[in-house]
Amino acid sequence: MNITANYTAFIKKQAADLGFDQCGIARAVQLDDDARRLETWLNKGMHGTMHYMENNFDKRIDPRKLVDNAQSVITLLLNYYPEEQQNPEAPKISKYAYGNDYHEVIKAKLKVLLLRMQETFGEVNGRGFVDSAPVLERSWAQRSGLGWLGKNGNLIHKQSGSFFFIATLITDLALEYDSPVGDHCGTCTRCLDACPTDALVEPGVVDGSRCISYFTIELKELLIPENMQDRFENWMFGCDICQDVCPWNKFSRPNKTIEFTPIPAILNFSTKDWEALTEEEFKKIFRHSPLKRSKYDGIRRNLRLKGI
Repeated sequence: MNITANYTAFIKKQAADLGFDQCGIARAVQLDDDARRLETWLNKGMHGTMHYMENNFDKRIDPRKLVDNAQSVITLLLNYYPEEQQNPEAPKISKYAYGNDYHEVIKAKLKVLLLRMQETFGEVNGRGFVDSAPVLERSWAQRSGLGWLGKNGNLIHKQSGSFFFIATLITDLALEYDSPVGDHCGTCTRCLDACPTDALVEPGVVDGSRCISYFTIELKELLIPENMQDRFENWMFGCDICQDVCPWNKFSRPNKTIEFTPIPAILNFSTKDWEALTEEEFKKIFRHSPLKRSKYDGIRRNLRLKGI
């Protein structure tokens, strides 16, 4: 086994030891096709008020602008599918937000992975990213052989479904690269048919400005367009509809990450409990939760929607 193969095997073993469910690696190159798709998506205004999506366009499509002399993009998947479900009568919360904020959890794991690489290989330059940086993580996951992009825009893994977080570690280390896998959605259109706001405008294209997750998390205005207010199907934070109906998610299994253990209030609160919640209680109960992204006023706004 040559040194590149040794490095690759070491990284994948360390990723597994840190609790990541999958690890794939792709060569760091400019994503020309993705650049064209992103430009079209932005020009059509499908990012709504998410103006940060317009920033750092060159960095989004070329990892070599994020890490000097980048050679490889390591993509890691971490399952978040919960063992327990919410009170079915309560306002719905996306499953990714049941436990602690994944940014904190995954960033810590990426730091350890990079440190172990540096301790073993010597001088290695790299940066880890989780969702909040200019990285097209789903494209890299696809290039790394970790799945295909479904018609709902989510990465789908053939053995695990789509309920997982995607993390990226860009490094100047040359490694062995994985090959992409084929698309296995076939003629299925369950996700397209199920979206109540028609956010899935065509297979693989999500109009972010129409998505329930956008309205309940990203949109900061206290008024939601009236023509959307009765379409939320009881979702208060995020939305899992297009994943819940996906046949590939019959393979989803409960995660093993202790930090993703559901916050009791998320499982047990009734609508009345949410309505009675004070701002002080919200900040205390959800201080480590993704729900803090919507803030207390956002949650109160979402509770007033006709569809909840």
